[in-house]
Amino acid sequence: MHADLSRLTFHPERHYSAVVAQQGRVQLDADANEQTAIQLHRARTLAADLIGRYGGPRDAAGFRVEYVGGRHDIDTLHIHGGRYYVDGILLDADRPAPGTPVPDEDAEDAEDTAAPPSYWTYWDQPDAFRDPEKPGDRLPSPAQSPFVVYLNVWERSVNAAEDPALREVALGAAMPDTAARVKVVWQVLPLSLAALAIEDADPSKEVVRVAFDKWARRQAAATARLAARSERPDHADEDPCLVRPDARYRGPENQLYRVEVHAGGGAKDATFKWSRENGSVVFPVDALDGTWVQLASLGHDDKLDLDVGDFVEFTDTAYASRLETLPLLRVEELDLPGRRVRLSAEPEPGVGRLPHLHPFVRRWDHREGPRRRGRTAILKGGAVPVAEGEWLPLEDGVEVYFAKDGTYRTGDHWLVPARTATGSVEWPTDPARRPLLQGPAGIARHFAPLALVKGEESAVDLRLAFGPLAIGIPAADEATLAAEEQAHREELAAEGPSHGRSQTTAEAESAVEGDE
Repeated sequence: MHADLSRLTFHPERHYSAVVAQQGRVQLDADANEQTAIQLHRARTLAADLIGRYGGPRDAAGFRVEYVGGRHDIDTLHIHGGRYYVDGILLDADRPAPGTPVPDEDAEDAEDTAAPPSYWTYWDQPDAFRDPEKPGDRLPSPAQSPFVVYLNVWERSVNAAEDPALREVALGAAMPDTAARVKVVWQVLPLSLAALAIEDADPSKEVVRVAFDKWARRQAAATARLAARSERPDHADEDPCLVRPDARYRGPENQLYRVEVHAGGGAKDATFKWSRENGSVVFPVDALDGTWVQLASLGHDDKLDLDVGDFVEFTDTAYASRLETLPLLRVEELDLPGRRVRLSAEPEPGVGRLPHLHPFVRRWDHREGPRRRGRTAILKGGAVPVAEGEWLPLEDGVEVYFAKDGTYRTGDHWLVPARTATGSVEWPTDPARRPLLQGPAGIARHFAPLALVKGEESAVDLRLAFGPLAIGIPAADEATLAAEEQAHREELAAEGPSHGRSQTTAEAESAVEGDE
């Protein structure tokens, strides 16, 4: 997550069940965050073990999908409310009910505002941000070929720049925000049968589910791997005395470096960006005029501000949820009194123009220029090209290594804590102290099929459902059961011998009828 963290310490393979606070000790963000991660991991693992990879409660299963086309200008889906679980992650498809405003006493014959429908549509679902103007966002035509509708689920961090309601205004505008949030993102998207390697135009539910599960495993798997280390840089002797002479990490402060894939694909196409503050330095945007961007603030100090030469990502909540690559822009000029910066180019059309999508600028810390031994870093789209099989320096002795033959996905990232106390970075090593290659710390992607759309009012439901586990409470013990049985027999005997005979007779007749 993009947040101002010291480090992330949760590792499920360590099998910790709780974080225990000790009296008189310093309280760190990492400890509280690890307790949250432990609880979340246990809850989701239990839900996945009981439910399976995906499923919803039988009487309240969400994400029932209807295809609506033909008579409408543009095809859409109706996504009905309820709950659903994907890999133990709870998803809620219920649409919040609109509030009721206080009536305007001065207005006469005021028309009541029509309430939105109780379901989401493909175009207004809360986290997908589909654009009818983009051909790639439109639904396929089921008349030409059936297609699968599926859930894409992942999590992203949200701070006060993206959701101003998180900020406590009583602290004042000069104070930084407090805690960030993690949001479950669900997106209902289409997928062709060809992508699932299904040639049959009318496949069965089981065929679609098996093919989808194979496709989902390929999509969720991350093949990119990275290692990190600290090496005493060539300019170490020029460092001030604030840094230990023998330190390999030469930075004057503790940092949490974030190395994040910017453009995905193979190594020849992939790029990455990095931040010494875990990508947490963001600035809400108040206005955009060409290449000039007016910001709500220019930062709280010289560590968390903007400077000429910085590369920034101009985006908003819609594009942050779409996980699409946008060019990184360079800060060319600062207007401190006006809280404005001039960027190297105008941001992409359709990005950051709508205030309700909370546009913001995120700072990254890589630079274009000399890197080591006269070698120059040439940027691509404002990001650093991936070079596999060699150590790539970031700054102050921190270096990263991409393993060969990796496939990179936009948003995947690695975290590298750097500490002045040890003059090194924290990274797992083997007994010979060689850095170990690691998969990304995120983004974890999860998928589930919802429906096979064959046409108008012809969507085959692919969801799974489960019933409640609760049953009637049995008698307390065998003595109680025996007493109840004896009371029942006495009741039958009191009604007369004919009734008593009819009971055994009925049992015998029932057995005979069963044999026939």
